[in-house]
Amino acid sequence: MQATTAREHGSDVPARPGEHAVEIRALSKRFRRRDGTVVPAIDEVELLVEPGEIVVLLGPSGCGKTTLLRSVAGLETPESGRISVGGRVVFDAAEKVDMPAERRGLSMVFQSYALWPHMTAARNVRYPLENRRGRRMSRKEMAAKVQRTLELVGMGGLGEQYPAQLSGGQQQRVALARALVNDSDVVLFDEPLSNVDAKVREQLRTELLATQRRLGFTALFVTHDQGEAMELATRIAVLDQGRVQQIGTPTEVYARPATEYVAKFIGNTNELSGTWDEASGSYTTALGAVRATKRGISPACLLWRPEHCSLHRERPTSGNGLEGRVVAVLYLGTHTEYLVRSGDVRSRVWVSGRNVDFQEGDDVWIGIPEEEVMVYPTGAEVSA
Repeated sequence: MQATTAREHGSDVPARPGEHAVEIRALSKRFRRRDGTVVPAIDEVELLVEPGEIVVLLGPSGCGKTTLLRSVAGLETPESGRISVGGRVVFDAAEKVDMPAERRGLSMVFQSYALWPHMTAARNVRYPLENRRGRRMSRKEMAAKVQRTLELVGMGGLGEQYPAQLSGGQQQRVALARALVNDSDVVLFDEPLSNVDAKVREQLRTELLATQRRLGFTALFVTHDQGEAMELATRIAVLDQGRVQQIGTPTEVYARPATEYVAKFIGNTNELSGTWDEASGSYTTALGAVRATKRGISPACLLWRPEHCSLHRERPTSGNGLEGRVVAVLYLGTHTEYLVRSGDVRSRVWVSGRNVDFQEGDDVWIGIPEEEVMVYPTGAEVSA
């Protein structure tokens, strides 16, 4: 995808200050399967991205996040809705507006890198400058701009290397440099770190975040990696079956998930089914009564996170207590994970520190504060 910028591509409609960096309204696209069934890839999506944000589109395979990103880029054509970039309408189904990808003022970093194998790293980065609309740079200006951008991503001394001579992480840096070289206001990332190993991925996340903070571009970033989303995002949009289930800061979607789906997808959870008992003011479950601050929902799905539990030899004097037996102890460096069986239910309990106070076969009580129990209507999309 050719990288151009809103200030340089000569769009018919100039960008207006104070507008959303990306505005998506009632956007829908459907795909027809081979058996003839029609499935919504994106379904009435509403999303506003502010200038300078990194908004991460998070969800499992098939949730619609990549289709949404490609629709913004101009690589997919939705059936309905509107997309604006920097105040310019680039797609409007009702008005029959569908601006070509190269005129949308966007850059894109692909999952597969999409580097030209016959071009050096420097030539790959220079390619958007050679094909930009409007005033062309001189060769000297291009060379200086390419070198500065390669240095920005830590590739300053490798500009004459070909893609086949570079590691996966180095190729990814070149792809990022190519996206940044044209000073685009908005950069789209389609799972750009999924093809590198864990250690390099962690390093590249840090570099990407530092680069974005330094340059101030807006990013729309697709990933299925929860840790990556939590680390990079200003806000996270969690998608499922083509719909945005929740959008908020990493803290909001983790600590206050709007739906059962979001609660289970973000982080780890333990789960019990329960029914509300008005007389006792608690939920009746297979493991006994469970109290929560959210009351009166029945039937209910009760969820709590492993790090919000504690283990005890005796029943806790406050909060909830669930009796069980330790069946596994897993030391994970930052914490120890205990697997506790209570009847047919297995719970995970995370305890920080190196002291392992419980062993396999120990009878224990799991302590769960009432305020840490999340309650959702069984079978409903949105919590009451």
